[in-house]
Amino acid sequence: MRFVGDDPLDRTRFPIDEWALVETEFEASDFGTTETLFAVGNGYLGLRGNVEEGRDGHVHGTFINGFHETWPIRHAEEAFGFARVGQTIVNAPDAKVIRLYVDDEPLVLTEADLLSYERRLDFREGVLTRTMQWRTPSGKRVLITSRRLTSFTDRHLAFIDYEVTLFDSDAAILISSQILNRQDGRDEYRSKVQEESAGFDPRKAEQFIERVLQPRLQREREGRMLLGFRTTNSGMSIVAGADHRLETESPWSSNPTVEDDLAKIVYRVEGQQGVPIKLSKVVSYHTASSVPVRELADRCERTLARGRELGADGILAQQREWLDDFWTRSDVVISGQAPIQQATRWNLFQLAQASARTDGGGVAAKGVSGSGYGGHYFWDSEVYVLPFLTYTAPVVARNVLRFREKMLDHARARAVELNQRGALFPWRTINGHESSAYYAAGTAQYHIDADISFALSQYIAASGDVDFLARGAVDILVETARMWADLGFWRENGEDVFHIHGVTGPDEYTTVVNDNLYTNVMARANLRDAADAVDELHSGDPAAYARLAARLSLAPDEVDEWRRAAKHMHIPFDEQLGVHPQDSAFLEKEIWDLENTPPGNRPLLLHFHPLVIYRFQVLKQADVVLGLFLQGDQFTPEEKLANFDYYDPLTTGDSTLSAVVQSIIAAEVGYHALALKYFRSALFVDLADLHHNAADGVHVASTGGVWQAIVYGFGGFRDHRGTYTFDPRLPDGWEQLTFRLTIRDSRVRVDLTPSSIVFTIEEGESVHVSVRGLELYVANGKPVTVELDPRGPRLEGAPTMRDIRGTRRADGTLLTASIPTIALDLDAPDAALTGD
Repeated sequence: MRFVGDDPLDRTRFPIDEWALVETEFEASDFGTTETLFAVGNGYLGLRGNVEEGRDGHVHGTFINGFHETWPIRHAEEAFGFARVGQTIVNAPDAKVIRLYVDDEPLVLTEADLLSYERRLDFREGVLTRTMQWRTPSGKRVLITSRRLTSFTDRHLAFIDYEVTLFDSDAAILISSQILNRQDGRDEYRSKVQEESAGFDPRKAEQFIERVLQPRLQREREGRMLLGFRTTNSGMSIVAGADHRLETESPWSSNPTVEDDLAKIVYRVEGQQGVPIKLSKVVSYHTASSVPVRELADRCERTLARGRELGADGILAQQREWLDDFWTRSDVVISGQAPIQQATRWNLFQLAQASARTDGGGVAAKGVSGSGYGGHYFWDSEVYVLPFLTYTAPVVARNVLRFREKMLDHARARAVELNQRGALFPWRTINGHESSAYYAAGTAQYHIDADISFALSQYIAASGDVDFLARGAVDILVETARMWADLGFWRENGEDVFHIHGVTGPDEYTTVVNDNLYTNVMARANLRDAADAVDELHSGDPAAYARLAARLSLAPDEVDEWRRAAKHMHIPFDEQLGVHPQDSAFLEKEIWDLENTPPGNRPLLLHFHPLVIYRFQVLKQADVVLGLFLQGDQFTPEEKLANFDYYDPLTTGDSTLSAVVQSIIAAEVGYHALALKYFRSALFVDLADLHHNAADGVHVASTGGVWQAIVYGFGGFRDHRGTYTFDPRLPDGWEQLTFRLTIRDSRVRVDLTPSSIVFTIEEGESVHVSVRGLELYVANGKPVTVELDPRGPRLEGAPTMRDIRGTRRADGTLLTASIPTIALDLDAPDAALTGD
């Protein structure tokens, strides 16, 4: 793994601000990274943090969630069932470009004499601002300020304003505002950094060599410009539009031009000293898989009209209002740890930017911040991002799960292709079809079925949204359970045992194995959850159950078979080592000598043939340890400790999905310093570019994992099968940790100190939780404080369970009626329960 210090950022350039990421010096050497760090997005539309002047940069990216091109996958040797059609996100026409000339001298930041510079991404305002002072070659000082946002309230809307003020004397000013199609990423300006970093890396997007965006529409009227295109193969359509308004007291004129790949309006201003020149640019993007370009153009026109009517003040006010609500639900406060607080909020803000307005789409591995992984959706979303959404933004979580529901027919077809019943979701995809050409580390990751079902079951338990199940989402559980029942097989050797062979777990350095521990424990949960959901639907909504049974030809004996398979699932365990083997043959392999592997040979996948890696005990990312987290109630504390001790030294951390899980389990088994180190490694993975690929976009799964490491790791939260427990493990030196969870329409604030944990209902009625075995009923207006006494949790001055028996609420109902039975010695002095 890559350990980092307490604060790996250069604070002379990136000063600490707990509510913003601030850059005080312009630097070209890390263009790609800062373009990612300062990107703005809303889950649908993303604008990378390129400079407005449009020349300098790594990738001048504008990305739309799901807007992609397809291409035939050509295998050197074909086989039945191989993925056939690749999918890659398309770099959309770039509406960020605003070029500035002063006395015909262009502003080129890599060459400019900058007297001052500051860029700020504000997490509360949701706005990227930049202020700089440029001294032109003739010695004139010019102040340039800009603001940029993508709207959280209108998913198709972005806003940019650009202001120029002359300090010393008058000058001729030319501002060229553009929508530029950069020929699918082949920028007319390309930095040396990008060229030098070119080479093999499967994490990067495929490069198109033929034209992708075919011109279909050009329109200009009174400062409003539109360009429309259709993709060559996928047939998707896109329209980009911009509406302009120039404000200044200096004389000016404008000249619009529209071509196939360029729409621009050029403003010529007789600039006067001290007189501001302000250009406001409202931007809109609309995409579709089958809608004609002209209809999208009409939608763009309406979006631009709304933006113009709102104006800058209205757009900014709506953005702040949305984010006020977001932070009310989602903020994590870490008192006395300013660098960690800033980095945590940056990570949380990235989750909003990747998911907020997906609106029925998925959450890509890079969100809309870059082209890494081709814009594909992985199982990362369900395991690392959905928990955050489920407990802070249930509506968004539901939308992301609906996206998987819409993929179900494709998943059914893929299962048939692989000779299975039910449904098999793709490992990586945009349009629902498998896009992984390398099946061993891709398609063979059948566990994605269980990951999606896990996220769905977690959402239903936390939200109580049984209507979502009844109206069709239950089909996901049924069809994935069918796949496991068909994929696995029974072996009788004194007793029936259910095995699953020929799969790959989360660890991509070990492929196509038998009885992968993670796969088996997750499949077991999938089978149980499907059976429970069907039974609950049968008893709670007979009409919905009847529709389900008819729709999927579901018989009761099929549900019984799922329960039997789950009950007898083979969970490998090595008695001699006292650990769970990652798979049936893993422990038979030679151990990779990670300690003596040169740092220059990491990550291993870029320096060793897969067959070399597959022969060794070495992990790209947590596998068994991830199972210990997600299915933690299925393992004893002793098993968790033994497994963590065995697998942690074998884990390279070559995947950004690993550190957060290792942090959570390290905290649980008592390795508190190690847990904090892993947490810091995840926290700064993009901010400090620890994996050297932040230029390709934000590691969105890792940002979700940061939230989990705080809430599940240090907060000690667990949510197994709808039971909510806490066993806090606050790191040394942390004064207080505060986070919020939304459970069944109630938002509970959790305040944790080294000596206490306090639960307060901020919205809703009540929640039931337990702290180290002590069960609590927390009601609105009645906060509950638990003292974390080493001898056991205490509620100072609160009545014991025996005292509270028979106590009634104001409405006359028994308080104890909503408190589950607990296994405590009620005569022990620390067995106190509840607050009021």
